[in-house]
Amino acid sequence: MSAARLIAAVALSTVSVAHADTYALIVSGLGGEAQYQQRFDNQAGSIAASAEKLTGAKSRVTSLAGTAANRDSIRQAMRTLAGKVARNDRVMVVLIGHGTFDGEEYRFNVPGPDLTATEFAQLLNQIDAGEQLIVNGTSASGAVVERWRRDGRIVVSATKNGGERTATRFPQFWLEAVTSEAADINKDDIVTAAEAFDYASRRVAESFKSDVSLATEHARLDGDGANKFQVARLGAAALSVADAALNSLLEQRVKLERDIEAVKERKPTLAEADYYDELEAVLIRLALLQKQIDAQAVRPAAATTSMRGGGNGR
Repeated sequence: MSAARLIAAVALSTVSVAHADTYALIVSGLGGEAQYQQRFDNQAGSIAASAEKLTGAKSRVTSLAGTAANRDSIRQAMRTLAGKVARNDRVMVVLIGHGTFDGEEYRFNVPGPDLTATEFAQLLNQIDAGEQLIVNGTSASGAVVERWRRDGRIVVSATKNGGERTATRFPQFWLEAVTSEAADINKDDIVTAAEAFDYASRRVAESFKSDVSLATEHARLDGDGANKFQVARLGAAALSVADAALNSLLEQRVKLERDIEAVKERKPTLAEADYYDELEAVLIRLALLQKQIDAQAVRPAAATTSMRGGGNGR
């Protein structure tokens, strides 16, 4: 690589990316039985807590459960969400509970009148966020995939179609994916939608095999960008909740990781020397950025130690 390109790479490593916020809506529907209601509500609460670490603020996470998760409150929450987000923001919606499909219309079971897939589609289409992830963990959820499909939107369903109507196991394993390191394949403290989906769908299959029973659900993922859409931050990455500077650096890292993948995708169209030059330039920027992330991640702890030390210097 030429000296000029190396200097450019170093300079670019400190350029800030456009600020983007992540918002989340988690809804626990009608359980029907006490055991299901408790399970659904607990899962929704834990996923909401994980989402707070991801978004960096409680104000960006809305969680509805029990009687509060009725048709009117869900519609209002989604309209409020639509009024908050900008085009460069990200939105994650997670539905947990029971769903039904009569061959024509899917319904999310909630206290009072159910919400249909058609109503959901209308509400989702009012949200302008350029990146959207909709996780429908209910029974019969596969019936919504085609209806909710849109550019910039990833749709995950617990079942492959509306005919898989048994209570689903998928949400529990999605919960594990966003609250533990198990799904973080590349160990970067960030779990993507692709990593969470791969983990959850694999664990569902393993659970049926362990029970020596026929699998009654087969998860689906539809849409592009699942390997880039963040669904959880762990370890050092979770510090970004209280550290705006670290949050910005982590956003830059995600962008550089995307740049690396973009260069790799263009390899067939580039001369060999140009390909390795471009790849090296991005890798250098990533290495320099990682040093900044590592330094920022330990800074809060160092500051706390310094404050405690100052109190003992009498």
